[in-house]
Amino acid sequence: MPVAAACSCGASFTLKDEFAGRVVQCTKCGQPITVAGIAGGPPTLPPGGGVFDRDQFLLRQKHFSISEKYYVWDERGNVILFVERPAHLLRNLGAILAGIFAGLAAGALIGFPASLVLPEGWQAGVLGLFVGVAVVLVVAIALSAKRHVNFFRDDTRRELLLQIFQDKKVALIHATYTIADAAGAVLATFDKNYLYNLFRKRWVCHGPDGHVICLAKEDSVILSLLRRVLGPFFGLLRTNFIIVAPDEERVLGEFNRKFAILDRYALTMSGDPGRTLDRRVALALGVMLDTGERR
Repeated sequence: MPVAAACSCGASFTLKDEFAGRVVQCTKCGQPITVAGIAGGPPTLPPGGGVFDRDQFLLRQKHFSISEKYYVWDERGNVILFVERPAHLLRNLGAILAGIFAGLAAGALIGFPASLVLPEGWQAGVLGLFVGVAVVLVVAIALSAKRHVNFFRDDTRRELLLQIFQDKKVALIHATYTIADAAGAVLATFDKNYLYNLFRKRWVCHGPDGHVICLAKEDSVILSLLRRVLGPFFGLLRTNFIIVAPDEERVLGEFNRKFAILDRYALTMSGDPGRTLDRRVALALGVMLDTGERR
């Protein structure tokens, strides 16, 4: 059953029912158009859904910026999203300074009385140093900010479309992140194990109910081991990822770093034509495969 679409420029189109509820681009003026739905057809997309309704996203990281920032393009080179992961430099610097002052004070308060009791002066110094370092870490971590990731319609930051929350400030072995839409509804969670990363980097994506919906891992075990030994090797061993179904047999997509002077990435989900993986989750995963791995 065909569906209709009309643009404010006056152009009108008749499309196949598979486009019902989707956002398409007007061939006359280039504006986005929401195609009319049909009874029993695909649901209309959520706010911002039109920019996510695609199988390829091109990312370019903005350099010379304290915070991590990305522009996301469509396959035609149009900017469709702006992504930012604030560094909170001033707050975190203040947290470190506050931790140092608190550590010095705690070390002195403990070390001086201990020097009057302990038979050896060095013992009091060691005790004061241990307490001081512990206080520095506790205070600095408590006052520092988590580094969440925000997806905006553009770099004016007026319309928030997607968020990635860093669940823990410090994750020594196991790190987790929560993906939510602009209203705060949880779409998925990511987790990574740093011990596993020693051999092959891997991220696991869970649905809101906790079941695994996909995994992202380095494209090859052999290449991952070579990267541990040789590093990027002048860009020839740059880290790429594949996104696979829970059974790890079907490849849903790829996240590749392009060979360029500036950091450019391509997220391609051509292996998932049925779009079983929410493209918002796929793009969030792609961003974390860069900023979360400090590539």
